[in-house]
Amino acid sequence: MAAPQPEQIYERTREEGKRRLSRPVLELAATAAVGGFDVALGIAVYGLTAAAVEPKGGEELAHLVGAIGFGIALVFIVVGRSELFTENFLVPITGLDRDRGSFLKLGELWAVSLLMNLVGGFALAIVLTSEGVLRHGSKHAILQLAEHTAHYTPLTAFLSAVVAGGLITALTWFVEGAAESMGVRITMAWIVGAVLLLGSFNHAIVGAIEMFYGLRFGGAIGWDDLFANLGIAIAGNLVGGLLLVTFVRSAQVLGSKRG
Repeated sequence: MAAPQPEQIYERTREEGKRRLSRPVLELAATAAVGGFDVALGIAVYGLTAAAVEPKGGEELAHLVGAIGFGIALVFIVVGRSELFTENFLVPITGLDRDRGSFLKLGELWAVSLLMNLVGGFALAIVLTSEGVLRHGSKHAILQLAEHTAHYTPLTAFLSAVVAGGLITALTWFVEGAAESMGVRITMAWIVGAVLLLGSFNHAIVGAIEMFYGLRFGGAIGWDDLFANLGIAIAGNLVGGLLLVTFVRSAQVLGSKRG
């Protein structure tokens, strides 16, 4: 089967964007909360996998294998149709109409998805960080991950967030382009999830939940660190998602139609 053309992917994305913008708040909130659960579970998988590999393979191999393990979080999100805040850049923007109500729905979508991603992720993280729930060694691996993000300089945090925003927004394009192939969607989600953690790129939701794990495990992280990084990550994710992917893909389709 031939790969769909950019304008075909764009039309699919636009239809999905209109659907997302038309949802009631309760559906949106529940979908976003599940996305937070998926990320929190993925971080736990990272910790469990890295802890199993590190004694014989060392830290670098443990991080690589742990990142591959984290990729399952993005698979759950794509297959289970939950959502992350950063998935709502390209898709709903293509579905916007020119009326004021459409832009208000976009603002509602961003606010509710961001909040409920965090609520869902923090809630499951509280359970997973309770005494004895995760196997020995997982705490150390997750703490290293969280403290790495917490110690970014503001500039590094922002630039890393630009990459993260671009990665996840690009994933939404790939997912819509492979609408007929669940295998391709799963593969792309797993690859993007693994790359995100392998590079420790600063994704607003993933980074915040990582740092919440760090708080729960008694790491050298404070709430001020978490919220400061969250603000920087949101700004960087917006720049990466909107400028590097959404506007470029829109221009690609516009150019294709004119040509």
